[in-house]
This record gives sequence, C-alpha cells and structure tokens, in this order.
Amino acid sequence: MRIIQSMSRKGNCLDNACVESFFGHLKVELRPHLFDEAVDVGTAIKKYIEFYNHERPQIRLNGMSPSEFRNIFLQSA
Repeated sequence: MRIIQSMSRKGNCLDNACVESFFGHLKVELRPHLFDEAVDVGTAIKKYIEFYNHERPQIRLNGMSPSEFRNIFLQSA
C-alpha cells in the first residue's frame, strides 16, 4: 500500500501538541460514538473542522477563532 510512517523525535509529545489538543477537543465535543454510520461521522468531522477553524473561540487566542487570529496577524505583518 506504500504507506510511509511519519514519526517525530522519540518520546517528545510537544512535537504534536497542537494536533493532540485538536483531537482531544474533537473527541469530547463531537462525541463520535453517537453515530450509526461511518458516512455520518465523516460528514460531522468535516463540519467540526470548519467550526473549529472559523467559529470556535480559543482561550489561548484571546477568544478568537484560529481564522480570526490568522487574519489579524496577517494584517499586522
């Protein structure tokens, strides 16, 4: 299947901290165990990613969504 495993440095959890944080929120907020069909889960994940990036406020971003923060950052650069 020509799949290549990609690993960060051994035992360094900080390499993937932002991704681990996102998946933690996804698991809690989306509650995938409530779905009957895999298609429903895929659609819900796509919608959640849009919500997370464009609407969900982030405490570490001063209450802005990631896209709002990015736009402000790019305007100031």
